[in-house]
Amino acid sequence: MILVDTSVLIDFLKGAINDYVSLFDDILDKHIPFGINEFIYQEVLQGSKTITEFNKLKEYFETIPFYYLSEEKKSFEKAAYMNFTCRRAGITIRSTIDLLIAQTAIENNLYLLHKDEDFTNIAKIIPELKIYKKGDFA
Repeated sequence: MILVDTSVLIDFLKGAINDYVSLFDDILDKHIPFGINEFIYQEVLQGSKTITEFNKLKEYFETIPFYYLSEEKKSFEKAAYMNFTCRRAGITIRSTIDLLIAQTAIENNLYLLHKDEDFTNIAKIIPELKIYKKGDFA
């Protein structure tokens, strides 16, 4: 199963053509299970330009499974520790939300499809974060 990040969803919804959207198209074509979390949901919705767009996005997301942090307060502690571990290795993660998205993927044993340097950097230090690549579910 795959957690699809905001960075890919926005490109997909805008009709962009790039490798990440192609990977997402492949996921859709092959009916590979995917979903989002509440942080991705908020990030996409808050980018709406009109109420019509906002409502269409809400309707679209009603059809997509949600994955959640499963350990309540401990999940946030683990995300903070992930940041600490990366920083200690000389890598600065710019977004707290990205840390929580990564923690959601780890806790739910999901691959993460993204177009965001923060996740690439996290995965260099945190081996539990699995980044989705073409062929992972061939």
